[in-house]
Amino acid sequence: MCERIPVVSAEQRAEIAAGPSTPERHAALLEALPFTDAVELQQPRAESVLGEAARVVAWNAERCKQLEPSARLLAASGGDVLLLSELDHGMARSGQHHAARELAWLLGFGYVFAVEFLELQLGSPAERDVLPEDASNQVGYHGNAILSRAPLLRPAVVRLTPDGAWFDGARGERRVGSRIAVVAQVELAGTPVTVAAVHLESHEDPEQRAAQAAALFEALDAYDARAPVVIGGDLNTFSIALAQAADRDAIEAALRDDPDRWRRPERHEPLFAQAAARGYVWRPANVMGEPTHRHALGSGSTRGELKLDWLLVRGLAARDPAVLEAAHPATGALLSDHEPVAVTVSLNG
Repeated sequence: MCERIPVVSAEQRAEIAAGPSTPERHAALLEALPFTDAVELQQPRAESVLGEAARVVAWNAERCKQLEPSARLLAASGGDVLLLSELDHGMARSGQHHAARELAWLLGFGYVFAVEFLELQLGSPAERDVLPEDASNQVGYHGNAILSRAPLLRPAVVRLTPDGAWFDGARGERRVGSRIAVVAQVELAGTPVTVAAVHLESHEDPEQRAAQAAALFEALDAYDARAPVVIGGDLNTFSIALAQAADRDAIEAALRDDPDRWRRPERHEPLFAQAAARGYVWRPANVMGEPTHRHALGSGSTRGELKLDWLLVRGLAARDPAVLEAAHPATGALLSDHEPVAVTVSLNG
């Protein structure tokens, strides 16, 4: 735990990018670099005490390139605890903002932030194409955060995919790191509740996502097996492997097998069976059958067909689930390619 996660210098980032991209080198870097196990913590300016219920919102903010409209969206959600993923820190593509810190400041919340990836480039090919030739990242971090109006206790990071699959650039950008969950506890009426902001890998298949979820469930039991739990985030539940998405025949066959699989992917994603075996529920915590994907449409945006984002709850009552709109309040333009999802959890039903 630290007030600021140490930065990897621009010179060291260039040296890493110029060197070999083997799995062995990635493992050594992940062991040595200062962000790997670090969590950045800042408590709220005016700490609130939560009662027996809290509104929890999970959102993949897709870099959080539009900071102030995103803060307004989160404020309007009524969330007491925010489980956020894909937040940039010192990236040219998002204005060099430290999104977690600045969102927390705008909302008057505290935050815990951990680094998913050290970015060795400026982002995806599409992002690099629109940046000036002389653009550079001041820091190059990309990660997950928990924001809360109440004090955040026992912050931790869980690394889910430390295999270095992004390191060689085959997935379109070079990165050091792995998918993660950021974990902390908040108190509801004095009872510690574990909350986790998670992001599962988009480039893998249902079985690999289930293995990542199993690692998270195991880590949360080791963290505090007795506390109630809320997990929220982008589980990337495509119901197929992403590699199949470009195969028209595979898509047609998948939809013949189950025409509703984009909106109801649960029977195709074994992570849900694993969650149930661990005592987690999701039906009362989510709007079942409602997609959470958003895409641009002209100058505005619209909801897509995929249900990718979820809240999983154990040991708490869940009510009033919602899917919110990640659209600019004035223009309708895209704030993220994921919608926020929300639920109210309570110690007593």
